[in-house]
Amino acid sequence: MTSGLQRRLLLLLFLPLTLVALISIYVDYRAAGNAALQQDQRLLHLIPLLADSVVAPGHTPGGSPVLLLAPPLEEFIKAGHAGFRISDVAGGFLAGEAWITAVVPPTREPEFHSVEEKGVTYRIAAQRVKTAAGELILQLADGSDARQQWVRSVVFKVLLPNLLLMLAAGLAINWAVSRAFKPLLLLKDAVEHRSPRDLSAIDPQSTPSEVQPLVASLNRLFALVNDQAESQRRFVADAAHQLRTPLAGLQAQVEAWAQAAGAPAAGGQLTLSADKILALRSATRRTSQLANQLLALSRVDASNRAGQPLQRVDIKDLCEAVLALHLDAAAAKGIDLGLDAAFAQVSGYAWLLRELLGNLVDNAVKYTPPGGTVTIRCGRLGDQVLLEVEDNGPGIPADALPRVLERFYRVPGTAGEGNGLGLAIADEIARLHRSQLVLAPADLNPAEGARSGLRVRLVMDACR
Repeated sequence: MTSGLQRRLLLLLFLPLTLVALISIYVDYRAAGNAALQQDQRLLHLIPLLADSVVAPGHTPGGSPVLLLAPPLEEFIKAGHAGFRISDVAGGFLAGEAWITAVVPPTREPEFHSVEEKGVTYRIAAQRVKTAAGELILQLADGSDARQQWVRSVVFKVLLPNLLLMLAAGLAINWAVSRAFKPLLLLKDAVEHRSPRDLSAIDPQSTPSEVQPLVASLNRLFALVNDQAESQRRFVADAAHQLRTPLAGLQAQVEAWAQAAGAPAAGGQLTLSADKILALRSATRRTSQLANQLLALSRVDASNRAGQPLQRVDIKDLCEAVLALHLDAAAAKGIDLGLDAAFAQVSGYAWLLRELLGNLVDNAVKYTPPGGTVTIRCGRLGDQVLLEVEDNGPGIPADALPRVLERFYRVPGTAGEGNGLGLAIADEIARLHRSQLVLAPADLNPAEGARSGLRVRLVMDACR
């Protein structure tokens, strides 16, 4: 963590420093170019003075001309790293510095070039000029060539200082980060060495203000994990309590069955009363249903924690499949189980949505009186998908609606057998799909003698 921050800070600092260095190099190069241009202009202005300094031809053919250097030209030469050469039109040396390489311009336009002599780079201007000694080639050399020396200037005035600055900045950042982030490292060590069962809150006042939002988020996470663990513990306790009663009843019924089976009846045959068989079947069914619901609830919790990828689910096909599974149970009670479905797709888990809809339809068929009506609806609702189960059964009292989604809660006085897990499982699945169950009285016409009924609705985002 600290190493990553150090790299980021160093990078963020080195980038502007490098940019400044490049800008400095560019500015220095432009300044060198301007100085070189000024130097060329100066040489061009001095060449006419050199031409005027030739006052007469040589005493002998090919001899040195008579020179009388003008004061500005004499100052220029005496300043050091400067010189001149006078050549005839063929490039033959007449006067000046012999080391200056002869250049013969084909026209009267000036020419410039650079030569190196004894470690000094000279900028040389050459021009064909008419003088008192005739047409000659005049050359002036200046050893203060700005364009040749700008590299040394960049190295010593720009690159080296910036390199030292970046090195010092890196050392300073490394020290500053290690000091500034020491509380964060201590916090990391404290969390890392915590016991998995220690979910107590961290004191935010013991951390810097910049880290306090992180500590607050950790405390919220600890609280959520603690609540979830507590909920799991309560669930296990409640499940054990709920399982104890039907299992005890099953055991008692089996004992009675065994005793009855062991008692001889008239004619010396063994008999078993029908009511004991029915009671045994009822207890067995209830235990089996409870076990299946507990397994489904456990799978919902596991899916919620695993974060598995969502799938494209066809809600219409899902409703048709659930309808087929409950037709026999509805027909046995004379219930009209219908389907009002339109094509719609959502992102979710097909088996969990099937479990949700199956619980809703099972509850509706179970609690709707014989001859009643249960309707499954699904379809698009704008940019969302509607999934709904409606019945004309006894409904749920208004004061019990806030609690019916709790695990193991049953409305007092409810007929029939149940464990209070069907709606709780459906609600867990709805929340896993970023939605919620909405329970309300059914939209039925009291004039037709319909019961209050119940409508359970789920609205989810449609697939795009």
